[in-house]
Amino acid sequence: MAHRPADQRERFYALLPELLDAEPRAVALLADIGAGYVDLPDRLARRVVNLGIREQLLVSAAGGLALTGMRPIVHTFAPFLVERPYEQLKLDLGHQDTGALLVSAGASYDMAGAGETHFGSRDVALLDTLDGWTVHVPGHADEAEAQLRAALPGDDRVYVRLSGASNAAALSTGPGMTVLRRGSRGTVVAVGPLADRTLAAVADLDVTVLYAPTVRPFDGATLRATLSEPDVVLVEPYLAGTSSRVVADALDGVRHRLLGLGVSRAELRRYGDPADHDAAHGLDVAGIRRSVQRFLS
Repeated sequence: MAHRPADQRERFYALLPELLDAEPRAVALLADIGAGYVDLPDRLARRVVNLGIREQLLVSAAGGLALTGMRPIVHTFAPFLVERPYEQLKLDLGHQDTGALLVSAGASYDMAGAGETHFGSRDVALLDTLDGWTVHVPGHADEAEAQLRAALPGDDRVYVRLSGASNAAALSTGPGMTVLRRGSRGTVVAVGPLADRTLAAVADLDVTVLYAPTVRPFDGATLRATLSEPDVVLVEPYLAGTSSRVVADALDGVRHRLLGLGVSRAELRRYGDPADHDAAHGLDVAGIRRSVQRFLS
């Protein structure tokens, strides 16, 4: 097998020709982003359409193609894929009950130098207001590839959230949560690329750590089955508290405490780099450790 790049976004671009070749219904829709990175043979080139910087049209076109039986793969940066065309997601996909495979890049602040226009921390919370979405948050390029391959043949609505951050290795092969370690003082749910730093943050704490590369549907069964103390910490790489509702649903009937860590709602109005934003939002190792220790004490 040829070497595949480890960066999640690069892996997607390298994989796209294979996906198109494997699924005759597949068509890729771009909004300039990625158009210069995809290397396609002539026989596949006609199945990639660059619509330019027209994100509402991007999603509307996906809905129309899905109605004809095609399987659209829709790609751009997270805020341009979910926030800007939210109405089209609601109507042209949701209301029409059509499916598409949405693949974002940029995550919450991968492109910190581009500022607020390119920040995507609200994407999963917005999709939570709509019905019928599967949401993958891979922590490694191998996981992203597996999720993309599994999602392609269907007709449902799937969102794969690619990030520039990554764990050192793939930690899961399936959609359910994986138990990374067991403890007795509480449970920490680490989502996607935050798993390694979460494990480092709680290395000497007596807690269970669960890993979630897929957040919708949420694997409440594993959370309940592994719960020791009814104290749960969510560590998510997007808007803080996004999954609080689904955790509460999973623990219905269980009196519990919940702490949701993630990207703050407060706008920083600074550039910096992704590490600066991690630290500001308490999503670096030191910040996660402080929050978990304070909560459990």
